[in-house]
This record gives sequence, structure tokens and C-alpha cells, in this order.
Amino acid sequence: MAIAALRRSAVATVSGLPGGFWWLWLSTLVNRTGAFVLTFLSLFLTQELGHSAWFAGLVVALHGLGGIAGSPLGGLLTDRWGRRPTMVTMHLAAAACTSSLAFVRSAWAVAVVVLLMGVAMQAVRPSINATIADMVPEHDVRRAYALNYWALNLGFAIAAIGGGAAIVLGYRTLFIADAVATVLCALIVFLRLPETRPETAVDKAGNAVAEEKLSLLDVLRDAPFRTLVLLNLLVCLVFTAPWVGLPLTMAEQGLSPSSYGMVIAVNGVVIVGFQLLVNKLTDKRSPVLLLTLSSVLFAVGTGATALAGTPVLFAATVVVWTIGEMVHVPTNAAATAKLAPEHARGRYQGVMGMSWSVAGFVAPIGAGWIVEGPGSGVLWIACGVIGCAAAVGYATRLRKALSDEDEGKDESRGEDEVVGGSPEQPTAVKDPTAA
Repeated sequence: MAIAALRRSAVATVSGLPGGFWWLWLSTLVNRTGAFVLTFLSLFLTQELGHSAWFAGLVVALHGLGGIAGSPLGGLLTDRWGRRPTMVTMHLAAAACTSSLAFVRSAWAVAVVVLLMGVAMQAVRPSINATIADMVPEHDVRRAYALNYWALNLGFAIAAIGGGAAIVLGYRTLFIADAVATVLCALIVFLRLPETRPETAVDKAGNAVAEEKLSLLDVLRDAPFRTLVLLNLLVCLVFTAPWVGLPLTMAEQGLSPSSYGMVIAVNGVVIVGFQLLVNKLTDKRSPVLLLTLSSVLFAVGTGATALAGTPVLFAATVVVWTIGEMVHVPTNAAATAKLAPEHARGRYQGVMGMSWSVAGFVAPIGAGWIVEGPGSGVLWIACGVIGCAAAVGYATRLRKALSDEDEGKDESRGEDEVVGGSPEQPTAVKDPTAA
């Protein structure tokens, strides 16, 4: 009986979505299944090329820095050029960068390639999220983002296992395999995914209506969206901190790197195993409630890390903030789509993606400095406080903007309304922005 109920729940979770979405879902899975570079980049730099750990950390930070530029660039291209051309071009650019790492040896060349790879990999995210918002009915958008995020994590888990087994073949083989998977992803998009950019509006006489030109500054003048971005930045800082602070904290307590590996693996196991169940439990819930709840879970999970002392307790904290991650990522993407005008979905998703990239650049540096300075306890207390502050912000500042009632949504924009309507580890931080 329980198995039958679980099967019905799974069918309900994946049913009713357009066929184009599943081609996009497959492209995400294929792309992430070959995502070896970031997972093994630090080992490649230190063991293969003989660089210092400091240099390896700097190079990974450059990847995040490239993402800060890539997200708004991708958003602009998504709206002006189209979803599919942007995806194909940026996937191919990322593949070119990945394959280059198999051959470059100069420290400067590696740094430049990783920086450009960060630009390309993040530039594709707004087009993916905008495509989902274009093709999926609004009431199913959050579910679609959650399913795409599930594919991302399933692929990431496969890549970690497969890459670890295949590393005996050499880093060059891994990087070429990553490039091949990315090219295959681009081919799926090119051959099977239709262009979904909304057509230009026309008046009663059939003449094209000029769309409001929106710059990135114009997007940030949208008060509710600006608030959503800033609150997401707080959550991203809390989410990113464990990927650097957790292994350092566990090492302080005399626990082995293998213990950290098993603890952080809980994150992927929980997401792959329970994302569909979380989707079912949170379906049709208020986005404000879900964002507030996820922030509290981040606060509790990371804050409790200060009290943990064994691998089991550390794993328990990971379970708590991982549930917050499963709730937050698709809900935040859906909230961004809800606030974005149709013709500016790419730019809105690009600005939101930039908050993830900023956190991915700042949090690893800040977490390392705090652990080595004031101490790991200060880091986890700070994460708890920031998470609670984000929860209060979601509960008090976005209730009208994210209400299901259009009237509430319109009133919330006030004077700042935007014309157009409102329709991994310490050196391999996990990237959730493909949700």
C-alpha cells in the first residue's frame, strides 16, 4: 500500500508538464553528469600542476567572480537574443573552456580560462530559468524548478562518483569528458528545445508595440524584486558558508577528511532521495511561508553546527539545512519569475543569479577568515543570525509582493513599479543556480 501511494505521489509530481520542459530537464541532467571540473579542480591544480593550496583557492574564487559578470550578461542576451541561442552559445563556450584546461599549464592561462568558464557557466542560467517560466503554467512553475534542481543534483552525484572512479585515467580525460557532456547538452537544446521568448506585443491595428527598455539598474529599481534579491543574498551567504567552514571546523576537532566527505555527501543523498517528496509536501503553499521556513532551516542547521562534535551530529545539521535548500531554491526561482515582466524574465533571473555568484565569491573568503581568526563558533552563530534576519525579512517585506492575489502584487510595487506588468567543498562550492 505504501509503495502504491509513493508511486502515485511520484506520478503526480512529474505529470502535467510540457514536453519541452523534459528536454530541458534532460539537458540539465546530461550537463551535470559530466560536471567534473569544479569537483576536481583543486586537486588538479595542487597535485597535477604543483601549485599551492592558496593559488587553488584563488582560482576557484575567480570562477565565482566570472559568474558575477556572467549572470547579468546571460540575462541580457536571453531577453534580446533569445533563450535557445543563449543556452547553446554559452554551453559551447563553457565546453571550450573546459577542454582548454586539459592542455594549458601556465598559471596565468589556467586562471584566465577558469574566469571565462565562470562567465559562460553562469550566463546560461538565466536562459534556463526564463525558459521554464515561459513554457510552464504559473501554477506549476515552482514544481518545474524543483524538478530541474533535482536533475542538477542527481547529475552532480553521478559526476562525483563517476569522476572519483575515473580519476585513474587522468585529469585530462575527466576534463575532456566534461566538455563532451556539455556539447551533448548543447545539442539537445539545439535539436529538441523550442525558442520560448514571448513574441512582440501588437496593438489592435497589428502594429508592434515597443517594449519598455530595462537596464539592470531599472530592474533593481523594482522595490519588491530588489528586496527579494537582497534577502536571497543573505540566504546564499549562509548556504555557501558550510562548504568552506564545515571541513575546517571538523578538522579543528580532529576529524579526518574522509569523515567530512561522508558528512557532506549527506547533502546530495537527501536531495536525490527526498526532493520529490518535499515537492509534494510544499505544493501550493505560500511562497512567503516557504521562503521564511527555508531561512529558518538554514539558520537552525548552520547555527547548530557550533554545537556538533561528532560526524553523526555534523551530518544531522547538514540534513536540516539541506531541507532548507530543497525548499528555498525552486521557491526563490519561481518568486523571481512571478515578479518579472514577460519581456524581462532573463534580466530578472540574471540579477538574481548574480546574488548567488556574489555569495559564491564572498562567503568562502569570509568563512575561511572567520574560522582562522575569531573562530568557527563565531562563523556558525553569525550564520544563524543572518538566516533568522532573512526569515524576518521574507515574512514582513514580501507578503504583498508574492501574494497569489494580483491586487496585492500590484499595490506592493508603489512608486518603484517597473513598466511592463508583473506577470562544494572548500574549493568546490556547490552551485544551485540551475534550478
